[in-house]
Amino acid sequence: MIEGFRPRADRTIPSRAPRLICAAALAAALSACAVGPEYRRPATPQADRYTETALPAQTVDSPGPGGLAQRFSAGEDIPADWWKLFRSEALDGLIRDALARSPNIAAAQAALRQAGEIYQSERGGQSLPRVDGQLGAQRQKINGIPFGQPDFASALNLYNASVNVSYRFDLFGGTRRELEKLQASVDYQGFQLRAAYLALSANLVTSAVQEASLRAQIEATERIAADQASQLDVLRRQFDAGGAARTDVLSQQTQLAQTEASLAPLRQSLAQTRHRLAALSGRLPGEGGLPAFHLDMFTLPDSLPVSVPSELARRRPDILASEALLRQASAQVGVAAAALYPQLTLSAGYGSQAGSGSQLLTPAAAVWNFGAGLAQPLFHGGELRSRKRAAEAAYEQAEAQYRETVLSAFQNVADALRALDNDAAGLRAQTQAWSSARDTLELARKQYGLGAIGYLSLLDAQRQYQQTTIALAQARAARYADTAALFQALGGGWRQDETEKTAAPPQQENTR
Repeated sequence: MIEGFRPRADRTIPSRAPRLICAAALAAALSACAVGPEYRRPATPQADRYTETALPAQTVDSPGPGGLAQRFSAGEDIPADWWKLFRSEALDGLIRDALARSPNIAAAQAALRQAGEIYQSERGGQSLPRVDGQLGAQRQKINGIPFGQPDFASALNLYNASVNVSYRFDLFGGTRRELEKLQASVDYQGFQLRAAYLALSANLVTSAVQEASLRAQIEATERIAADQASQLDVLRRQFDAGGAARTDVLSQQTQLAQTEASLAPLRQSLAQTRHRLAALSGRLPGEGGLPAFHLDMFTLPDSLPVSVPSELARRRPDILASEALLRQASAQVGVAAAALYPQLTLSAGYGSQAGSGSQLLTPAAAVWNFGAGLAQPLFHGGELRSRKRAAEAAYEQAEAQYRETVLSAFQNVADALRALDNDAAGLRAQTQAWSSARDTLELARKQYGLGAIGYLSLLDAQRQYQQTTIALAQARAARYADTAALFQALGGGWRQDETEKTAAPPQQENTR
């Protein structure tokens, strides 16, 4: 009860209700405005194409596996499970298992739940009234000296029960800006989760393709080494019969040793790739259970969905996450601006106090209070205005970082599109080089057998065939890897319902 105020017996709380209702209505009307900038989504980049010069309607083709032409289908959506376009059941099973087991995905999911709970806690604590109940009992001794009665002393019991209500009106939108900032944080974590899904699936695809490429290179190198070993046996027999020079035998031995030596780094790279696949899929390197990937397990997608440039900023999770940070910075400006204005708080309480528990519920024991408080910052040494200027600078920083993210995204797409076009042309040229090297080697062997060329010419033909065989396996793998890179650069699979679900505020479960 307010000190010095004694209500009359006929004065009751309901008699104050009209005035309290008017005050609440006035405060609600004042709270309809919110200081600070109203966030506006950045305009989408207006561009007709991703690259400086227009791409062809489709890439060139080449004979052999992985050599079909790929068609660029502008304006088409990428499926959510885009890796299925490679038509590999082993790859699909690995990715689905990895998405369920990955600790990185689990961490991103937990971060999203944490942001949602923080939003809910602030939403309930700041925008709704607070109601607290209190029940207490104590025994205390009163000394009469402060009242001018030194001989008076008394011990008594005191029981109390009360319900207190307080509410801070959001007159200038500081609370709403704070909730807007927290909602942006929820959105940011949601887009980070989407980015984690995309990065994991893309890394798994490229690692599987890398494994397949290494296996192809190892198998080709082992075949070449076996062929060189057979050729060495022939030379040794010819040398024993006097039909070949010692230098020819030594040269072939050197060539075979060099081929076998090139297997060690390839096998090491294969082991590292397998270890990376295990870690990406949430397994220990020695756990096993991973499929062995070969290039013939993949089918090159003949149609490549390519979203139009104006939609890229609405599909890439890193751009959407950067935009969420921009919205968060905008809301923080409003929070800092609202701190410069008055804050109105209303409070009320009703309960009872008595000297015994049996009297606690009697009308005479009733106590109540209500009050209003208005706080206006007067002098803070420039702290509040400096915070507002700092928030404005942070917004400018977030805006610049958003533009940088958009530029990097467009660069990624342009690089991937050009890579696919050049990969197709490179595979055609590499296939022709391999075919020529193979024919040259066969011809050189015949000519050497007839004595028409020296052994150095045969060695050179062998060396060219080995190099073109390895390069052909790498060129085939590059088309698969860069196709996956394009899907990643475009933001992966995208559906409107997923974006709306990510951006929606979490559901409130309780009010405590």
